[in-house]
Amino acid sequence: MKKANIEFVVGVFLIFGFLAFAYVSLQFGEFSIFTAGQNYTIKADFDNAAGLKKGAIVTIAGVSVGKVSDIRLTPEQRAEVALYLSNDVHITEDAIASIKTQGIIGDKYIRISQGGADTYLKEGEMITETESAVDLEELISKYIFGKV
Repeated sequence: MKKANIEFVVGVFLIFGFLAFAYVSLQFGEFSIFTAGQNYTIKADFDNAAGLKKGAIVTIAGVSVGKVSDIRLTPEQRAEVALYLSNDVHITEDAIASIKTQGIIGDKYIRISQGGADTYLKEGEMITETESAVDLEELISKYIFGKV
């Protein structure tokens, strides 16, 4: 009888351990089943999205409000970036999306500067005012070869 109690306690401990491991794994993977339906996606159209990666952060006023969920090439040969934003964040129609770099050689992220419009973008709509990433290699080559 005593052996059965010990085995039961060990079994319960293992189940809680596996549940805790699964929860921590989902959180580190930036996936949460508890926030489903609390986000929406809008798109931004860039000339050049060099260095931007899926999962990059999206900020407004220096505060992280979402992440890049997809980057694809359009038939017009432009980069269409899908931004996965929190539902409590509202983007104005005249907002400007810029690809910026964290530090001198850091990761790329998207900074959104809100405009003054009274209307907001809805699910699936497009930010048309964008600033593409500065290509440091291109600037250096222009300087070296005298095409500045």
